[in-house]
Amino acid sequence: METPKSRTAEIRALARTDEPRALAQLSTLLSELFSISPKNLAINHDQYSLNSLNGFFEADGKAYFFKFHQEEGEEAMTGEYYRADILARAGLPVDQPVMMSVLPGEQILVYARRSDPRFSDVLRGLDLQPDAEAEAEAVAAEAELNDRLLAVYRETLHPITADQARAEPINRLFFERMIEPATRQPPGGRYRDFYIGQSFRFPGVSLDWERFSTARVSINGLAYRDTFGALFTRAAERLNPIHLAGAGGVVAHGDAHNANVWYSGHETGGAGLSFFDPAFAGEHVPTLLAEAKATFHNIFAHPFWLYDPREAAQRYSASAVYRDGVLSLETDWDLSPVRQALLETKAERLWRPLLALLKSRNMLPDDWRETLKLALFLCPTLVMNLRAGAASHNEISSAIAFSVAMQMGSEPLGEGDRLSRFLDAVTPV
Repeated sequence: METPKSRTAEIRALARTDEPRALAQLSTLLSELFSISPKNLAINHDQYSLNSLNGFFEADGKAYFFKFHQEEGEEAMTGEYYRADILARAGLPVDQPVMMSVLPGEQILVYARRSDPRFSDVLRGLDLQPDAEAEAEAVAAEAELNDRLLAVYRETLHPITADQARAEPINRLFFERMIEPATRQPPGGRYRDFYIGQSFRFPGVSLDWERFSTARVSINGLAYRDTFGALFTRAAERLNPIHLAGAGGVVAHGDAHNANVWYSGHETGGAGLSFFDPAFAGEHVPTLLAEAKATFHNIFAHPFWLYDPREAAQRYSASAVYRDGVLSLETDWDLSPVRQALLETKAERLWRPLLALLKSRNMLPDDWRETLKLALFLCPTLVMNLRAGAASHNEISSAIAFSVAMQMGSEPLGEGDRLSRFLDAVTPV
């Protein structure tokens, strides 16, 4: 049976090269799916829409916001998208769509348009212009959300089978980006297309895949245990969903980066956060994956280097040397004060009590730390092509990107780095 063509994939591709045609096809899709006549249809171009498309339109005198997430080959995948009701029933704050299609290749959500900013935009403003009072309000909102998440994780944590783990849509963000869909074997997907056989350019160094993937790595003088090739190989093994059931499952959004989070009530001093676009929500989300995307994309992906490579190149420096099989990367990039505060909040209010809960129920795997680190490693490397010149990255942002990715995936030799200190702090006694 022939796999249906993804109309959302075609629209998303057209939006980059032929926006009028994309708008025409999008208008037709909305009309056919929801029996409406969209007017003033506009595509929102923002740096966070790496694998999605969003925008605005009006119909029947009302204003709407639309969004869809599109994965390569999604029309051939099994499993449901967009299960906001799961999160609502569990007590998580989630914006419910007013129109929804979950048809393969035509998955799209439509919301009543809101005036609230996304939390990602609020935090980017604080990266650009620190403001102690605004930062405190934002961090307090994050802390309150983490408390609510932890309460839901406590309530919903349960044993899951390998089959349940494998059926969760969240795997499309990790394992399924590394494999051939037909054989379910690596290397494939984005891993193969982005990196294998490609060249890697950094300030002062250009490497082919063979040398890049097998090089020992040093970052700002600190040596790391693994090569990039070894991290990808180990991630394809350990993040295979058949190996993720050991820590149980929870009800989770799974992809709660802050471009999927509204920031409301800040004008009146009672700021709060709520989710939307639950494309990968589930009832049996492997616990160690539930907060991986949020932890990486809301903290370590900022400021600037992942979503604003040009801005990063203007603000930071980077250099690279390759000698005797060692790739040495140097950069002055660092977290901004608000991102550091969010990391501390995530440690105290979520990861430390969650890991303690798993340990108390004899559900914390011995290799939990490696599993989490590998998931954090795949967050940047498979969300977009990090090679300079391949997409939006330049030599400086690419050097920063792979430096951060290595720190996510591998353990440092000798003294610790920021992530290893974070994991030490949340490890159950």
